[in-house]
Amino acid sequence: MKKIIQVRIFKGEEQYVAECLDLPVVTQGKTLDELTENLREAISLHLRGEDLAEFDLAEDPSVFVSFELEPLVHAKA
Repeated sequence: MKKIIQVRIFKGEEQYVAECLDLPVVTQGKTLDELTENLREAISLHLRGEDLAEFDLAEDPSVFVSFELEPLVHAKA
């Protein structure tokens, strides 16, 4: 059983986007704080009333987030 729900965060055209790798959950927010709130709510709503074992999740799983940065711009000398 997995104890961690993996999430990928990246900057979309206008908002930050969070995409769960383990669940069919995607959400967005204008700020990272808003995105965090939306992500917690979206995961909670998706799992409400569900048997976590059906998702191969342990009770009270943690959320692990990786943040995708834009490519680095190298200074030209």
